[in-house]
Amino acid sequence: METIKVTHPFPPLYRQDSEILILGSFPSVKSRDQGFFYGHPQNRFWKVTAAVFDAPVPGTIEEKKLFLFDHHIALWDVIASCEIRGSSDASIRNAVPTDLAPILAGSRIRRIFANGRTAWSLFQKYQKPLLERENSALADAVYLPSTSPANAAKHLEDLIADWSVLRG
Repeated sequence: METIKVTHPFPPLYRQDSEILILGSFPSVKSRDQGFFYGHPQNRFWKVTAAVFDAPVPGTIEEKKLFLFDHHIALWDVIASCEIRGSSDASIRNAVPTDLAPILAGSRIRRIFANGRTAWSLFQKYQKPLLERENSALADAVYLPSTSPANAAKHLEDLIADWSVLRG
């Protein structure tokens, strides 16, 4: 599989009443094809977040949006563009960070969570210094274990327990 330069193909998802921001690294090939977050059928994001909020697992993109809005969750990624091979976070090169300012200014985000080690590391590298310069209380993202199928060693029940911090 070749490495290609890709720009994030869809916008962040948030509303004025969003309080939680969950950041991924960069959309998988399946998510890019669908035009929405966590589109790979083996990604456990929707199962985990539904279990955390004791809700049915949303199926359609519209159901997913409603689920997120009902729970005041915003979604975005740390990277706006990069060179990547398939969906492999490990292959990401020449990353350009996203601009979190519109989300933070246009919502009531109180906490930021990073879905996986790559998202957390890239947040530390690119986003944290910018937020610290603005003296933002949001300069520290909380690391959560990845819901990606690549994190197969982590059982669903363990992910649900780890992600229960979303309920705050």
